[in-house]
Amino acid sequence: MAGQVSAATAPVERAEPGAGARLQSLDAFRGATIALMVLVNTPGDYRHVYPPLEHAEWHGWTITDVVFPSFLWIVGVSLTLSLAKRTAAGTPRRKLFAQIARRAAILYALGLFIYAFPAFDIHTFRILGVLQRIAICYFAAAAISLTGGLRGQIAWIIGLLTVYWAAMMLIPAPGIGAGRLEMNRNLANYVDRVVLGRHNYAATRTWDPEGIVSTLPAIATTMLGVMAGYITRSRRPLSERAAWLFLIGNALIVLGLICDHWLPINKKLWTTSFCIFMAGLDFALFAAFLWVVDGQGYRRVVQPFVIFGTNAITIYLCSEMLDEILSAIRWGAGAGAISLRRWIYETIFAPLASPVNASLLYATAYVALMFGIACIMHRRGWIVKV
Repeated sequence: MAGQVSAATAPVERAEPGAGARLQSLDAFRGATIALMVLVNTPGDYRHVYPPLEHAEWHGWTITDVVFPSFLWIVGVSLTLSLAKRTAAGTPRRKLFAQIARRAAILYALGLFIYAFPAFDIHTFRILGVLQRIAICYFAAAAISLTGGLRGQIAWIIGLLTVYWAAMMLIPAPGIGAGRLEMNRNLANYVDRVVLGRHNYAATRTWDPEGIVSTLPAIATTMLGVMAGYITRSRRPLSERAAWLFLIGNALIVLGLICDHWLPINKKLWTTSFCIFMAGLDFALFAAFLWVVDGQGYRRVVQPFVIFGTNAITIYLCSEMLDEILSAIRWGAGAGAISLRRWIYETIFAPLASPVNASLLYATAYVALMFGIACIMHRRGWIVKV
């Protein structure tokens, strides 16, 4: 009937949350990020993927390149809210440091486990990676937040990005020179090759997209999330907070595009321009989530993302481990044996559509499976905290 509003999209609550209230918008933003991460990480056939669902080959960016910096940025926002709450409760700084160090160590250990699984070859397992970078950035951002004020934190962001730019452009790598940014021929790749050796990312073997030198601007990404956290928890009306986040986001996007002329946007190098540009996107996107979900009360629409975001790390681990298990199990006999993962794809999904669409169908089904796991955990009240 005319004038009716769907229950699935109607606002369920108009009350504006206070500065200390839990924001469903942040959970939804985290969940959307994890859902996209699972989607792009698990295509049915890596040879047939729509270009936006792959990382940029080198310079430039795609929607896939937005995922990891967004998660680190969200870590920074959550860190600010969490530290403010625990500090207000009177938790001593020494205890906070101990809790943060413990969590970072567990995250790092989980990262080592996921890359060593299932072979556990100590000679070639990946030392750095997604969870390892999250652990390092989380600890560094927490330490900076606990030991300095707002001005000091801003100085850290500027310093990290400036030092990284100067290092990449001015320090000559042996046999390569200074200012080189080609794949396999730049300072960050050289350091990874020398220090990490056989423990680099398996797809490259000589350098790591979550490598040593590029961790510096990744910490700045997390700290930019910390800055967003200050705005999010302020006592301004929610509409003003969303407006400031949106304005800052657009300013950072423009600044990132300007910096692209001196140090190209590049996810694998996590360049200064990449850090600034992606943080700008996160500010703007989260402003939209904050306004729509917590400001206008449209919460049912994003509930699936909230369910994903409640156990984000757990879902990521389940996704990675199940994919490794399916790839390790062999189906068939002799020379014709293929992985169970490949068998599922070729038997169920490949006959349904063209290769690129069948590959996307597999990835979508895999996301649905992870959502099923998240739903079970949500309904039973299981929240796994590291």
